[in-house]
Amino acid sequence: MKLLCVASLLASAAAFTTSPAAFNTFSVERSLNTVEENAHRNRRATIVMDGKANAIRDRITSVKNTGKITSAMKLVAAAKVRRAQDAVLATRPFSETLQSVFGGLIERMGGDTAEIPLLTQREVKKVTLVCITGDRGLCGGYNAFMIKKTEARANELKAAGIEVDMVLIGKKGITYFSRRSFPIRAKFECGQNPTSKEALAISEELLNTYLSGETDTIELLYTKFVSLIASTPSVRTLVPFSASEISQKGDEVFQLTSSSGNFEVERTELDAAEPQDFPNDMIFEQDPVQIVNSILPLYLNGQILRTLQESVASELAARMASMQAASDNAKSLAKDLSMEYNRARQAAVTQEILEIVSGAAALE
Repeated sequence: MKLLCVASLLASAAAFTTSPAAFNTFSVERSLNTVEENAHRNRRATIVMDGKANAIRDRITSVKNTGKITSAMKLVAAAKVRRAQDAVLATRPFSETLQSVFGGLIERMGGDTAEIPLLTQREVKKVTLVCITGDRGLCGGYNAFMIKKTEARANELKAAGIEVDMVLIGKKGITYFSRRSFPIRAKFECGQNPTSKEALAISEELLNTYLSGETDTIELLYTKFVSLIASTPSVRTLVPFSASEISQKGDEVFQLTSSSGNFEVERTELDAAEPQDFPNDMIFEQDPVQIVNSILPLYLNGQILRTLQESVASELAARMASMQAASDNAKSLAKDLSMEYNRARQAAVTQEILEIVSGAAALE
């Protein structure tokens, strides 16, 4: 029995020790696999071979398409600027006639405007701010500048102990001030083609507010059109009017032109209309004071319409400049991406050539 046990033990030991090559081969294969995994993990992937070239190519296409869209938006804005300038020119005859008649009536009255409420100065205890902004974005800092100007003016008046409320025109201004603790009297939405009907609704609200004694001064905050690349946030006293300003203030019109493929603006300064000459023996059916009181609301309506048109022109000019900058950036980005894509392709081709040469040299 002892001999049988010893023999069985020797046989088992021989069975485990007669094939050491199997154990050695398995351990070598496992170590090789580990080395290959580490090498694969540490290897830097080329841009072309791992599919990143397709992503760069798609991004180049996307950037070029975006550039086409912004370029088209610039041309659309230019067309709307032309429409705005035509609207301004269409209102010039009425404005000139109104200014001429008003100047003649003031001279006939001898400059006495004490009985005209819209020309009478009051002690300022409350101010109504009329803020004109746009309804859309993608126009640079047009809306932001106007909102900051209005907010700074409101805080300035409050610091001086003067009450303030607001009449907001445009969705951007309405959205901003509605979320903050500013008293809002009225809100108006005006598109990119303001009409006399919209201006009439705004002027009636302002007239009712002033004549009822709810406010002492109405200030208008708008963006003054300077050029296609510049516009200025401006503040002016709208009501009460100044008789000398109405009768003596000149005007200016702008015209969008093109030169060498670029848009330009030509500005023309216009002198004030000459006061209409009313003979001394002319008899008015109504008192001149009543006529002036009837003319001033028409003048206010015309001023608001003109300001809306000028603000729209400023917004469109800002959008043209913004879209031009976006188109230029798209071209620059597409150029940089194309260079990156070409470098990646060259690097991948060079890497493949080196691998082929190294393999051929290893076989020799």
